[in-house]
Amino acid sequence: MHATSKTHKNLALFDFDGTLCKKDSFTGFIFYALSKRHIVKQGIKILPWIQAYYLKVYPADAMRPKLFKAMFKDADADEILELAEEYSTRLMAQLDPAIYQQLLIHQENGDDVVLVSASIDIYLEAICQILNIDLICTGTEIKNGLFTGSYSTLDCSCDQKRLRVLEKYDLNQYNKIYAYGNSDEDLDMLSLADFKYMVGVNSKLPYIKEEKKFA
Repeated sequence: MHATSKTHKNLALFDFDGTLCKKDSFTGFIFYALSKRHIVKQGIKILPWIQAYYLKVYPADAMRPKLFKAMFKDADADEILELAEEYSTRLMAQLDPAIYQQLLIHQENGDDVVLVSASIDIYLEAICQILNIDLICTGTEIKNGLFTGSYSTLDCSCDQKRLRVLEKYDLNQYNKIYAYGNSDEDLDMLSLADFKYMVGVNSKLPYIKEEKKFA
């Protein structure tokens, strides 16, 4: 067998909410796509869990699927996906300028750039099409034209971020790995990186070394 050669490029992994995007995109999408009456009605049903989450006694990776099911179960998929397209263009105005510029430098360098997020595919797929980058995120389930309210994947946070990156990419093929995050949910992903950046912890973004390109 022959050893596989490196691709002579880097891999850049970006968290979304709180990192590349300055806002909580999931909560924002709920208020963008759904009526206030629906949000209040469904929110009351899961109010004990919402309160427990804000008291930090109910974990985020359990709260997100519960919130998604409460808000989107039986929602018309075509209608929601159309709203997601609109929402994605609005999210572009919420990108952190410095981190977005870092993403563009990675692209100019020919690096593989991936958004790795616990947020949902409904609008992140549209965002990644705009940005022309790859996506690893939490998937949602559609049956018979309706959202079932269930996820089609595990919540893409904590160790799931690390596992899904390793599942999709052979890190041995890259010269350097860069990772950008903002919370404890990103630590497992950042553990893969040669160069890592945590919002609010590191003062400077990593220098991106230009790799030699081969014809």
